[in-house]
Amino acid sequence: MPIHHAVLALLADGPSYGYELKGRFEESVGPQWGDLNIGHLYQVLDRLERDRLVTKRVVAQTERPDRVVYRLTRAGKTEVERWLETPFVRHAYRDDLFLKLFAASRLGREAFESVLDVQRQAYVGELSALRELRRQHRDDQLVLLLIEAAILHTQADLRVVELAEGTAATLAPKVAGKDVVEDRPDAAAERT
Repeated sequence: MPIHHAVLALLADGPSYGYELKGRFEESVGPQWGDLNIGHLYQVLDRLERDRLVTKRVVAQTERPDRVVYRLTRAGKTEVERWLETPFVRHAYRDDLFLKLFAASRLGREAFESVLDVQRQAYVGELSALRELRRQHRDDQLVLLLIEAAILHTQADLRVVELAEGTAATLAPKVAGKDVVEDRPDAAAERT
């Protein structure tokens, strides 16, 4: 799993503890990834320890709770190297937009075009926010690379909206939903 491997890679720099790993991860990948949930991170660390990819030791602190420090094992380093040697390949292109287009196409052209309008506005807003992030992080080349990837993905999504707009007449009929049942319990009985 990518998060597991990212945590292993962070530990390749040396021993660390949960909140420090969280901060280093968020700083390294930038804001477009989103926050790393600390509870999820500790689940990942527990699994890595169980799989013997990291070790942990408790460090006593006088004025705070004891700190658990994690260290990468040889097996953990080997796992990161193996993961890095394996190419990333998408096995499916699952996307909520496609499911929305599928559903809207069944409800008629008006619903279909409404979904496209809403999605277009969202992508344009997302591109604007990503460009601002790019400006804010211009001195961090890795973060810039990830922001640029997000911009390219969003531009591709926007292109899908444009393609769907061009084929709306064939993708979504003008009238749909003829077999919709009324919300009244007695409506079904009236039709039989």
